[in-house]
Amino acid sequence: MSSRPRGIGLFLVLYASLLLIDSTAAFGQYFGRQKVQYEEFEWQVMETDHFDIHFYPEEQAVTQDAARMSERWYARLSRAFQHEFLKKPMIFYADHPDFQQTNTTWSQLTEGTGGFTDALRNRVVMPFTGSYFENDHVIGHELVHVFQYDLSTSAGGGGLQGMSRLPLWLIEGMAEYLSLGREDAHTAMWMRDAALRGELPTIEQLTTDTRFFPYRYGQALWAYVAGRYGDAAVTEVFRYATRAGFEAALQRVLGVTSGQLSQDWITSIRATYLPVLAGRQRPEDAGDPILHDAEPGAMNLAPAVSPDGQYVAFFGRREIFTIDLYIADAQTGEVVTQLTSPDRDEHFDALSFIQSAGSWSPDGQKFAFIIFDDGDNQIAIVDIASRDIERRFSVESVGAVQTVAWSPDGSRIAFSGMSGGLSDLYVLDLASGSVRQLTNDRYANLHPAWSPDGGTLAFVTDAGTDMDELIYGKMRIGLLDVASAQSRLLELFPSGKHINPQFSPDGRDLYFLADPHGFTDLYRVEIATNQIYQITNLATGISGITALSPAMSVASSNGRVMFSVFENSGSNIYGLDAARARGQPVDRTSPQIARAAILP
Repeated sequence: MSSRPRGIGLFLVLYASLLLIDSTAAFGQYFGRQKVQYEEFEWQVMETDHFDIHFYPEEQAVTQDAARMSERWYARLSRAFQHEFLKKPMIFYADHPDFQQTNTTWSQLTEGTGGFTDALRNRVVMPFTGSYFENDHVIGHELVHVFQYDLSTSAGGGGLQGMSRLPLWLIEGMAEYLSLGREDAHTAMWMRDAALRGELPTIEQLTTDTRFFPYRYGQALWAYVAGRYGDAAVTEVFRYATRAGFEAALQRVLGVTSGQLSQDWITSIRATYLPVLAGRQRPEDAGDPILHDAEPGAMNLAPAVSPDGQYVAFFGRREIFTIDLYIADAQTGEVVTQLTSPDRDEHFDALSFIQSAGSWSPDGQKFAFIIFDDGDNQIAIVDIASRDIERRFSVESVGAVQTVAWSPDGSRIAFSGMSGGLSDLYVLDLASGSVRQLTNDRYANLHPAWSPDGGTLAFVTDAGTDMDELIYGKMRIGLLDVASAQSRLLELFPSGKHINPQFSPDGRDLYFLADPHGFTDLYRVEIATNQIYQITNLATGISGITALSPAMSVASSNGRVMFSVFENSGSNIYGLDAARARGQPVDRTSPQIARAAILP
């Protein structure tokens, strides 16, 4: 397998990933080129105390909730920055495909959590994500930038020129910390990985070395500063740094040099994480390495194992700027074919790989996946032997499509789709092309997976969210009866996320990913008894690019499990045969929050 590019290549791929822009669209179209405008939106304005919010009618319901989030963030951040500003514009798109049509060039983008903040106009532009928690996170992150820009250009600030001299980890890391806080299992996973490898960066390395992703490491560093010196120190360092530079700001506000702060921070991370890693597995002990690269930043993502367990489809990076779809031998990892690529197929613009995984037909002859074309997501079906895309489905009124799941009888594909900024479950009839909507609410509805008899869909939802108070529930797993569209939630762990459900071949068990102790591991639950078994006990975790990316798959005939492990600042795919994927019984009453999820 060829070596992968390091340095700026890894950074740019991760940057585009956080933008939730599919890689080819990002790199092929954002460097100095205009986006294609496919639709005309009927923009309206919703006024709040501090924002003029631009939206179009079909997204009005979720925009009203986003307006409440925005004002709540304004109150929090104005206290944190000790600063107020005049009314600012915010532009909300219903979904990411609509957002991709904006006439915005890469040079205008200053951020990457799903939207961007236009520095010249000081306005937020973002799509809804399908999850209220993620909407809230992106809004908070972007409004940190609005405060940063407004503060830097106000009296006593260093201006945009002064802000532009600050390192990216400072700007983006601050936005991540102030919008997410210090309890963040995903960023903690990055820090554990670096601590295990003995490659925790100094502040100088964060500033100059593109191997260290500024969002994750910057968030962790600011969490340490806030924990040691208080939250006020975070914004005060920024305020002074725009005028005098970061090093001078550290010495004036904190009384330390960057070298001393680096040493203290690294010591704190080691002291926090290394003790809790004792007895936990390194990736090679959790499964058989299938698609594995020793170089930093490997990207082997969203494994989808074939029904017979012989092959695995995955999204991988073999060139510096593209993520393509491949098929590999599920035992040896030998890449059999590059199934498709936007560079190879001129009939679509980009693959969707960040929040989506593909799905095999029951006979293993075809593969369904999601593409971006003509301003919307489409479901594409490719013939494995010929590598030709045989069919494409555009779903009316559904702008964004996420994880697809092919039914056991081969007649239908279930998927998570977004309409009006809200995510729901749908079923596509392949013969007629008709679509049936299964859920209709404001909760996130993600990661559908069929039971072997085709009567039930397992899925992920934040149905515990209090919509009145906007208090967000954790992601849980539900079972939905396809005929009646009635669902029930499984009682699994009392805290943490539960994602990526997959049925066992006999339908008695459900595999899933969860992080009740701050580590994302593979679990199995016996549906009849509700007994949970833990299968992996990783020092890092099972993960895709984001905390909600699908990262695990189960073969429908023999139960072979494939999963993507975070290691060496990247993702590699491991496998377990069914006999090794039984796990040990779990006491779900044990303490659920560990230091592994807390940033020191």
